[in-house]
Amino acid sequence: MPSRYAQWMYDWEHRLTSVDNNRVVRPLEWGLEWTRDWPCRNGYRPGHSADLSQVESEKFILDYNRRILAASDEFYSYVRATDFRLETREIQVFSTREVPDPKLEAKVKGTFGEFLRFTSPVKSPYPENNLVNARWFPARGRRAVILLPHWNADAVAYVSLCKLLNMLGIAVLRLTMPYHDIRMPAEISRADYAVSANIGRTLDAVRQGVVDIRSCLDWLEQQGYNQLGIVGTSLGSCYAFIATAHDPRIRVAAFNHASTYVADVVWHGQSTRHIRQGIEQQIDLDRLRKAWLAVSPMSYFTQFARWPRKSLIIYAKYDLTFLPELSRQVVEEFERHGLDHKVAVLPCGHYTMGETPYKYMDGWQLASFLRTAF
Repeated sequence: MPSRYAQWMYDWEHRLTSVDNNRVVRPLEWGLEWTRDWPCRNGYRPGHSADLSQVESEKFILDYNRRILAASDEFYSYVRATDFRLETREIQVFSTREVPDPKLEAKVKGTFGEFLRFTSPVKSPYPENNLVNARWFPARGRRAVILLPHWNADAVAYVSLCKLLNMLGIAVLRLTMPYHDIRMPAEISRADYAVSANIGRTLDAVRQGVVDIRSCLDWLEQQGYNQLGIVGTSLGSCYAFIATAHDPRIRVAAFNHASTYVADVVWHGQSTRHIRQGIEQQIDLDRLRKAWLAVSPMSYFTQFARWPRKSLIIYAKYDLTFLPELSRQVVEEFERHGLDHKVAVLPCGHYTMGETPYKYMDGWQLASFLRTAF
């Protein structure tokens, strides 16, 4: 039986999860059309997969994952962006809740920020998603990090952390992940297309996110920053890990919530129950894990270990979304590969990490690590 503290924490997590009541249950789709422009085709012509049966579609996706794992540097390669530009615009919240918080909306009204914009080297069918957005928090010196928020974060989350890092002399690009806030297609009200029952689209979203991160590194280097790091939370930590495994410029990495396989989070996580509900009659966990191997951090520890870097892994003892046992497996992999890392375990859950006092504990861990890790 859980302790009184644990039960209190679990109850709090359930209440916070229930705030978002606009999740949509969708059926399983293999999404083969998303593979048409991917590398690692191994002789398959673009569009070849369009007419395959359900059984053949699954085999196609699993075979593609195997090819990606064998040549992941190719899969996450890209043509450098050439249209980097900074724009100043009014801050918007872009809430994913059915009823946005009017106090938060009022708080940012009339305030302005500076944003890096460029065309993503990975193209989706949605023009708004193809225009990358990253809020810029400059600082003097040579240190800079790319910060990736959690899944369905609004556009003002983590701004306080960005400003704290600025005080430590670290510049920050707060990157909007694919299908989030200003990049969200008009047909959805949440960032559901980033992780969903559509297998191919989820794979493509991660590839786009990783390539966008690497493009942001290009821009930071152009601005004179040569000590580069990354901070990712929840889904953002997945993107951050894969980008770090494929780009030697990232020398400092902080993973705020960490897990093994995308499929395990979707299958067991509290905030992804609606995805499992739509697909579990058609696929089991083992098959789903194989379908998303190419976008799962556990697949890339060998690549991650190629270059020296310092890492921080933070996880929550009472997490119902990234289960603690999955986070401990990540830590075990860091240890098995002999990687330079630090681990912090917070006495909260996935959602409560964003609440007082735990958000301050989390911020202190991140800031303390980044202050000295470069």
